[in-house]
Amino acid sequence: MASLTVVAFFVALMLSSALGFVAHDWSAEVGISYAPPAFIAAGARETTGAGLETAAAVTGPKPVDISDVDPLAPRYAEWRERAGKIESVRFHPSATLPLGGDKWGRDVLKKTIKGSEVSITVGLVAALLAVALGAVFGATAGYWGGRVDDMFEWLYNVFTSIPYILLILAFAAVLSRGLATIILILGLTGWTGVYRLMRAEYIKHAGREYVRAAQAIGASHAARMFRHILPNTGHVMLVQLSQHVVQFIKAEVILSFLGLGVPVSMVSWGTMLAEAQEELVIGKWWQLVAAGTSMAVLVTAVSLLTDAMRDALDPRLR
Repeated sequence: MASLTVVAFFVALMLSSALGFVAHDWSAEVGISYAPPAFIAAGARETTGAGLETAAAVTGPKPVDISDVDPLAPRYAEWRERAGKIESVRFHPSATLPLGGDKWGRDVLKKTIKGSEVSITVGLVAALLAVALGAVFGATAGYWGGRVDDMFEWLYNVFTSIPYILLILAFAAVLSRGLATIILILGLTGWTGVYRLMRAEYIKHAGREYVRAAQAIGASHAARMFRHILPNTGHVMLVQLSQHVVQFIKAEVILSFLGLGVPVSMVSWGTMLAEAQEELVIGKWWQLVAAGTSMAVLVTAVSLLTDAMRDALDPRLR
């Protein structure tokens, strides 16, 4: 229940960010560059006239009578007067940044919340797609066997003959950047492990007594595959779903680090970790801790929740 609470909290935070309730202004430069945690944020904005000092800063020192040399000299007085009317904006540290600021003075806490929107979406949706494809392919191959099984085994061997990370990078280099592209890349390349396990489960269950009984009472092939056998393999799918969520969040980090992930206008835990690698060299650790801790807590909670659900749904443990 504690893990379920943590997962529900992250999902609620992600939905709130997607709907614009929180962290909608994550890209605003609200603090100084590399502000340490709980140090400074932009507060009230004081608006004052620029005055003669501002005019001097804009136009430089008072012009001398060099009209014969500088043809713009007669305009200096007019420019000083116009510059004096321009309002200046000053920031005062009336608030704090709980998790510090990044290179551009953006709030790391808001970046972390906004980054969860991309990372969790990629992890969950791509994992669901991969598990669904692997389950359907494995069920079809294991149940029917013969040439159908040979065809899926050939497809499986083609995908697994290429190193997984190179396969992802190849798809990412060909396709355009974007959230939907990352989900499709990970989902279409990550089904092989689920397929192998589901194929073995269906080969094992296809000849059991309850399946033969269903055949004897006239159940169709689809009913036997998905109504009778599939519920008895649900624990395998849940474990694979948990593992793929973790795996795909890591893959998103790698793609974003290499510039093949989300566009630069978006933020994710992967882009934050990529930025933090440079910041860590100069001792700015808070963005790394924020993104890494958030990802670790979510991954741990998902794993523990999946284990509990597997134990509850596994018919052999009832």
